[in-house]
Amino acid sequence: MPVVSSDAEPQTFVFQDDGLVPNNPMPFLVYRAAIDVGSNPEATIEQLFGSNGWGAMWRNGVYDFAHYHATVHEVLGVARGSARVQFGGEHGHALEIAAGDVAILPAGTGHQCLSASGDFSVVGAYPPGPPMDLQRPTPENHARALKTIPQVAVPATDPVLGKDGPLVRLWKR
Repeated sequence: MPVVSSDAEPQTFVFQDDGLVPNNPMPFLVYRAAIDVGSNPEATIEQLFGSNGWGAMWRNGVYDFAHYHATVHEVLGVARGSARVQFGGEHGHALEIAAGDVAILPAGTGHQCLSASGDFSVVGAYPPGPPMDLQRPTPENHARALKTIPQVAVPATDPVLGKDGPLVRLWKR
């Protein structure tokens, strides 16, 4: 099992709706150096997320254009390298994320890779529910997202620390 500190507390950020990126009143969470990624980092992260009920996994980077997901929450586990990612849309916050970090985005949270190391690799996953959708920040997408985001179920588990993890306590409707 991946080595994760059971008392890890994520950083929390709440991003306001900017008229194009809806964001979410539930906090965006970032665990710093939460996972000892070891010699097979992607598999280590996949095992952790899967054991905590998050699936539909993929391996890649973070798109270099602003986007969000209006029907599902998303977790990004950094397996290798580092990147500077803009979270929360144009008026959000640019964060450096690196191997072992985990970012958990409530539905509607904008994200865009601004720069990345050549070896940057992310494992993404979703809690049970509808498939991932990809929305660009437009007035039409924003209007639709305001209807779908409140309907996205709060996950039963934190993808890093499971049923007793901080997400379960911090994400309330």
